[in-house]
Amino acid sequence: MSLSRIEKSSWRPYFDNMSRLLDGKRAEIDIESLELGSQVEAQWLPLLGISYDARNDVVDIILEGLDHRIFHPKELFVEQTAFELSSVEVVDSDDQRHIVKLRDPLMLS
Repeated sequence: MSLSRIEKSSWRPYFDNMSRLLDGKRAEIDIESLELGSQVEAQWLPLLGISYDARNDVVDIILEGLDHRIFHPKELFVEQTAFELSSVEVVDSDDQRHIVKLRDPLMLS
């Protein structure tokens, strides 16, 4: 897997194109900063979508029962293979890192 930085002008089309690969994924959201340390906001909830609204300058991560908004993001990094997105890291204007880890749900027999 490779870590890639996505240019801000490409955020909206990137998430629009990735939406089909996110269907059925579960997500964990960790927030890391020097002031707060590391905090888990959500643990492996069903992911409903990730989008970027350029007009309001906000990344919106929608999980079942939680809408996590990141206002005035500065950087976006993704870890992915050719066919799978495994994590998204958004750095906001306060240098907090919002790390979204993705995985497939466990299949029960």
